[in-house]
Amino acid sequence: MTMSLVRGMTTLNTKKRKKKKLTDNQIAKLQQDWRAFNKKMRKAHCHSAQFEQFEQYLSYVMGEAQPRRPQQDFKPYKPEPVFTRKTPDIPSLDSKVCGFAPKKEPTKYTGTYITGIATMHKSNIIPITDKKQAIEVSQMRRN
Repeated sequence: MTMSLVRGMTTLNTKKRKKKKLTDNQIAKLQQDWRAFNKKMRKAHCHSAQFEQFEQYLSYVMGEAQPRRPQQDFKPYKPEPVFTRKTPDIPSLDSKVCGFAPKKEPTKYTGTYITGIATMHKSNIIPITDKKQAIEVSQMRRN
């Protein structure tokens, strides 16, 4: 039986930690940091990000504060109408060409030009057109 199958045994620590008490020096340092943070936010023109009370900043630093989100009313999406330009229908100029071009007849192989297919070295297939070329291919050697 493996350890992962044993009921009640886990490697995760689920014990709740006690909240640490802050010393007077830590509180004084955090108050200086709070004032510096507010000053920095004013310089960055982020007045809404400042903390009004020290307790709000303290919970923010300790990781207990929930993010501030302004309540926004839900607005359903309404697409803008598509812009269409209204232009008058102007017919194209008649070029006085009448009739149509006939379809070209497809080219067909009659079977009289190629007399056969030869296989050279390395499986290279070439068409044979006359007897002289067939003799050359049969006498070809590898270099």
